Amino acid sequence: MSESLTLPDAAPRSGRARLLTAAGILLLAGTYAALVLTQPEGLVDGLGQGVALATFGAYLAAALLLLGAALPQLPPAALTLIPVALALNILLGQFVGYTLIPLYVDSIGTVLVGFLAGRRAGAATGVLGILVWSLFNPTVLPFAAGAALIGFLAGTAARFGALRRVYLAPVAGLVTGVIAGVVSAPVAAFVYGGTAGVGTGALVGAFRAMGDSLLGAVTKQALVSDPGDKAIAFLVAALLVYALPARLTSGFGFVRRYRILARRSAG
Repeated sequence: MSESLTLPDAAPRSGRARLLTAAGILLLAGTYAALVLTQPEGLVDGLGQGVALATFGAYLAAALLLLGAALPQLPPAALTLIPVALALNILLGQFVGYTLIPLYVDSIGTVLVGFLAGRRAGAATGVLGILVWSLFNPTVLPFAAGAALIGFLAGTAARFGALRRVYLAPVAGLVTGVIAGVVSAPVAAFVYGGTAGVGTGALVGAFRAMGDSLLGAVTKQALVSDPGDKAIAFLVAALLVYALPARLTSGFGFVRRYRILARRSAG
């Protein structure tokens, strides 16, 4: 009975969600393209710089559009999950950035939200995490589009069965890592000169010593680091999802609709 009462509203709601999602993705892609093509000065000097403030505003607007598309489908649990995911991303990313590990480990929270709440929520979480992080580490701001892509791909992977067998999650992570690495490489090259993080910077230096151009070296580093990094993030996030009570995971409409955890029940 309750399903029949909500059915007439489904089409308009879906149409609004698609429109908001399309607008958010276009704004993300447009901002990313503008940064890569113009390589503006002062971007990583903090929000006191006009270009940094404009970039922050554009990415924030994109995140809000994506969140607006996802919110009607999110249970109250998701509203508490997203801030926890943001904190997890920032704490792990900040810590690993100062180690010799050639990984990032800054997307586990984003992937977790994508797994449970879908592509829009995952993408919005990725952008919001970078925006919050950029308030005290402005150099991460240009990577917001890449973070959104990871959340979007995590939701896509879950939708098509990557969590129905735990071993499929890291495989999906490997694929996501290749895509994310190619997307992030141009930003890493012009923002950091390829030296973001101690471990990843060492890899870039090694490739440069072999005669590669800066962009070529950063791309190679990304294709070495990102697939493994995202495989770990997807596996850890999948294990976290399976560790949650079935009653909690079944509260997410995305999980129920696409049978994300096909073999679990809420009983």
